[in-house]
Amino acid sequence: MSSALLIIDMQVGLFYGPDKPHDGERVLANIRQLIHRARAREVPIYAVRHTGPEGSPIEAGSPFWQLLPELELDANVDTLFDKTRPNCFLGTRLAQQLTDASINHVFIVGMKTQYCIDSTCRAAAEQGLQVTLVADAHTCMDTAALSAKMIIEHHNATLGGAFVKLMNTADARF
Repeated sequence: MSSALLIIDMQVGLFYGPDKPHDGERVLANIRQLIHRARAREVPIYAVRHTGPEGSPIEAGSPFWQLLPELELDANVDTLFDKTRPNCFLGTRLAQQLTDASINHVFIVGMKTQYCIDSTCRAAAEQGLQVTLVADAHTCMDTAALSAKMIIEHHNATLGGAFVKLMNTADARF
């Protein structure tokens, strides 16, 4: 089985914006561990940026649109791409790139749990991929209805089993 790490929307404007992600520093540290582990095993890394419309804080090319420098991603080695919808497959070449690379298993991490993480986990399963959601490596912000902690716990419970295999960073093996 060939695996890849898929990092979703770990962008300056989302991570360091006015609404802080739940347990953000721990999540970032976990993602960095997974990147180092992937690199050591020569596992491909795909990282996506959500691109907002012109004039939005995360419009293409803006400082807030950039991926977090702390991830130490390299456009010469890693596959970096953009999306405009929550589902990382919709309107992108991701499915074809994974097929071309003979990848059939993705480990998913990043932001925001109830939007892009949820949509992409479901879409990846529909693509026929095996999906591992790294339960302690995705996050979001509090909402008026629910705390971020509750959103994350709910999505881990909802997605786990039906759409993804859940695993913590410490147990993730590529």
